[in-house]
Amino acid sequence: MREQILSIIEKNSRIGVRELAVILGAEEIDVANELKAMEEEGIICGYHTMIDWEKTSIEKVTALIEVRITPQRGQGFDRIAERIYKYSEVNSVYLISGGYDLLVTLEGKSLKDVSGFVSDRLSTLDGVLSTATHFILKKYKDHGTILTKKYEDTREKVTP
Repeated sequence: MREQILSIIEKNSRIGVRELAVILGAEEIDVANELKAMEEEGIICGYHTMIDWEKTSIEKVTALIEVRITPQRGQGFDRIAERIYKYSEVNSVYLISGGYDLLVTLEGKSLKDVSGFVSDRLSTLDGVLSTATHFILKKYKDHGTILTKKYEDTREKVTP
């Protein structure tokens, strides 16, 4: 039942316990207890709302920053990753394979804010060797949700 609950709430965290129980063919109390247990065990870490910021009047810039670091003896990448994820601007930090070690995502009010963060705070950390910053120009799909509507040609068709 856990796997089914997780699959459903991953796509719709607003679903109610009653509706979830109906879908699963289970008792509400059993579903509620399972959700509570998964929260206590840290399997469910939070419930989030996905917002298409381009449809609001709020200006936001999202950046993906590749970070090359020197691992610290006995702690590997964890200590530097922890220092980075404690910054309030940072949304996520991933250990990745390839030419860089960490992938950091963050949001700022402007390109200047993001570049200031990278140059003044991130790149100056002990152990950070280099960074490469990529700005998100447009989101087409995020967390499994399509954000752009498919273009439909509304012109009248003409045949000879």
